[in-house]
Amino acid sequence: MNKQLFNDHWFFAKFKLGTTLATVKKVATNWNEVDIPHDWLIYDSTNLYETSEGWYKKQFNIEKLAPEDYISLRFDGVYQDTTIYINDSQAWRWKNGYTTFEFDATPHLHEGINEIVVRVIHQSPNSRWYSGAGIYRNIWIKKSSKDHFIADSIYITPIKESGSTWKVEIDSELALNNAATYRVSHTIMSLNGEIITTSEQEVLASSSDSQVLLVSSPRLWDVGAGNLYVMKSQLFRDGQLVDVEANRFGFREVKMSPDGGFVLNGRRIKLFGVCQHHDLGALGAAVNRVALRRQFELLVEMGMNAVRTAHNVPAVEFMELADEMGIIVCSEIFDMWKNPKTTYDYARFFDEWAEGDMAA
Repeated sequence: MNKQLFNDHWFFAKFKLGTTLATVKKVATNWNEVDIPHDWLIYDSTNLYETSEGWYKKQFNIEKLAPEDYISLRFDGVYQDTTIYINDSQAWRWKNGYTTFEFDATPHLHEGINEIVVRVIHQSPNSRWYSGAGIYRNIWIKKSSKDHFIADSIYITPIKESGSTWKVEIDSELALNNAATYRVSHTIMSLNGEIITTSEQEVLASSSDSQVLLVSSPRLWDVGAGNLYVMKSQLFRDGQLVDVEANRFGFREVKMSPDGGFVLNGRRIKLFGVCQHHDLGALGAAVNRVALRRQFELLVEMGMNAVRTAHNVPAVEFMELADEMGIIVCSEIFDMWKNPKTTYDYARFFDEWAEGDMAA
């Protein structure tokens, strides 16, 4: 699997609510080249709750598109109410402003120059905090075979066994499309590439696989000690490698009880927590790993060891930094459920979209 950032050479323009793709394509307007991640609200500090539509467009080249190719687009976060068009055809819709979405773009693509257009609707008030607006997290283009690991479908569960032995359960979901022999391998590695252990087995075209690996005396993830490992997962078809995924994880044992409190790796831990909104102050909502790390460093210096993501799914970079720095996270998903708190908040979409957001 070839995964690349898709952030370059995007152009942006604002329109009034209710603008159609046909109007956007025929009306002469000034399109400004922008850097993704991008938050259009922060550009005018006197109008941080502006109601408007942001439209993004980008042209890109597909040199070759073979019948077995699978190309997906992954948006880490777009605020809010998003519609995506590829070559003038509607390819995807998404309502939540914080959950990641990925979709199969292959049917909409052709060899040569393609155009993607993204419509983002921002109606205010839609939140009880500063939301930002636009494609404010990274975009990725992923190229693999039609036989591949389904996005975000590799589940890694380390379980403490007797003594210093840990059992690592790996469950994965697969998209398999051919009458072929398939094998899945999982390899646990250190961050510097040292192989710890590996497992491999044949899978049927049943679209799922489960394996177990044993690890002796791993370095434990702990508060302030982000000891991490990599799970490298590979899919083979008739002996040929067709897809690869890599996921970081850690070994830790958590127990909670009314009498014992929060126990991490056999040690009772007092949680000194903060509630953290997703914006970066004067920088707006556009994700910036350096600024996120600075926030964490300042909070740790104050004595923080746990963060509640108030009140939404955080950016991938947020979770990666918490893993690296040994920070406990309570990740929320919704602030608004069925009952609205503001006029244009997520409650409008909850019944139809909540299940998909949970899966994402």
